[in-house]
Formats: sequence, structure tokens, C-alpha cells
Amino acid sequence: MTLQRMHANEALIDAGLVKRLIASQFPTWEHLKLTPIPYTGTDNAIFRLGEEMVIRLPRIHWAAEQPESESQWLPLLAPHLPLSIPKPIRLGAPEFGYPWNWSVHQWLQGENALTMPVNNPVEAALSLAGFVSAMRRFDYTRVTAPPRGTRGIPLQERDAETRSAIHSLTGLIDVQTSTSAWEDALAAPPWNGRKVCLHGDLAPGNLLVSQGRLSAVIDFGELAIGDPACDLMVAWNYLDPSTRKIFRDALDLDDAAWRRGRGWALSVALIALPYYLESNPTIVAASRRTISQVLSDHLRVANS
Repeated sequence: MTLQRMHANEALIDAGLVKRLIASQFPTWEHLKLTPIPYTGTDNAIFRLGEEMVIRLPRIHWAAEQPESESQWLPLLAPHLPLSIPKPIRLGAPEFGYPWNWSVHQWLQGENALTMPVNNPVEAALSLAGFVSAMRRFDYTRVTAPPRGTRGIPLQERDAETRSAIHSLTGLIDVQTSTSAWEDALAAPPWNGRKVCLHGDLAPGNLLVSQGRLSAVIDFGELAIGDPACDLMVAWNYLDPSTRKIFRDALDLDDAAWRRGRGWALSVALIALPYYLESNPTIVAASRRTISQVLSDHLRVANS
């Protein structure tokens, strides 16, 4: 089975290709069962290998550096984080027409937080605050080359793309309120402190729930250094108003950081919505929810 295409120029990946790659490069594993994993992400194709491993293959050119980046950074981050993260096992190479490196990770137990609720939302909010705090404390300067992801850049650098997305969504979203919320985020004082390490894509699709609790954070493809407000987007794409406040209080955030974080959540959702409108209903639904949460929050603050 070939995976549904989400990008016009993505690599064609199916189980047959993955089996050939395994047989050629890691023949001791070729007898293991290979199972495609329905995954809401868009950068990688995911296959479970046996019971203990998972294979990730970049689908599109902008994800081509992710296997090497994760192979370098995840082992360094893992001892410092309060939630589990993927553990790289091997790095595969291009072959059989597949153009990029690919990776084998240890399988993490749990269900995607998009479909599996937690038993205690307050505990989940505090767990996320602890994860964000730990990422911020991590000393990335001890590594020769810091992560090269673009998340955490000044919001102004996303202005043109975000406004274009708003315009393209005329009739599907509240354009006036979306523009107002975006401009409020742009007007927030910029980050002038030390750059910090960021997951870059904290969202329910990248969280795992096991036995009713948040257990792991996956997909570090957007790993970056920059404005810590970027990782606050989880407050709007996953949490609700009550747990959002608990998350904010646990991180002791000022108003400027909170406004920029709201801007990150809005920008990411606005850009994703038109791009995946016809190809990924899960991301479309998640983007719509995030936009709704941000606009409700923005209006509440504006009217208070």
C-alpha cells in the first residue's frame, strides 16, 4: 500500500520499499513484521518494525535532515527531560530510488493525544510545563552545531505567510478577528533574552498518552533554538482555558511571551489549514480547533 500523498513532490513510500531497505541495510531484521502506522504528521512515513522498533522515512525534502538531527540530539536531550522521547537505534541510507537518510527508533508505548484523553488534565498541563522548562534549561552550547530549525524566529518573519493564509481562508474563518489576533501578537515586545532549546512543534499529534497520563513527546523534526514563546503554542492547540491558565502559572510567563505564544499557535494553524485542506482531515480539524481557541482567547482579553 502506498501512503496517501500530502505534498505535490513527496517521495513515494510503500511497505515494499521499506522491506527492501531493511533487507539490504539491516538484514538481521528482515524477518520482523512490518506494519504501516496511521500517523497524523506530514513530514514522515511511519512503520512499526516487530514489537520494539519504529521506522521513520522523510516524505518531503524539507524533512530530509531530520533523521541525522534527531540521531544527534535526542540522546543528548533524553536524560534532561521529564517525559520520554524517541531513542534512535540506527540510521539508514538512501537506496532503491529513495533519496534521503531514514531512521530506526525504539518503539514508545502509548496512544496519540489527538484521540486518547488523559485522566487528569491538570496533571497533563503541569507535565507539559515541566517539559518546556526542561527544554529551556538544556545547555545546547556544549554541542558544536546547534539545531537549525526555523521555529523560534521572530514572529515578524512569518508575517507575510500568515497574512497570505488568512486571505486564502476568506469564508472559512473569521478574517477580521484572525487579523486582529495576529497583529496583537506582532505588537508584543520581542524576545531579547538568551535563545533556548525548543521542541518547535508541541501539539497533540506529537504527544503520547499511556495509562491515562502524558507519557512521551515525539517528532523533534522542528527542533530549534530561539524565542521560548514558540513552545507555548501547546496551550492553545491542546489545552483548554482552565488548564491553559495552570500551564501559564507554572511557567511564570510575562504578558509579552504569552501574546507571542498565542501568535505562534495561530500562525502555525492558519498556514496548515489551507495547505492540508484536501489531504489531511486530522490536521484540518486540529487547526480549526486551535484557531477557535486563539480567537476566543483574544476576544476575551480584548473585551476585558
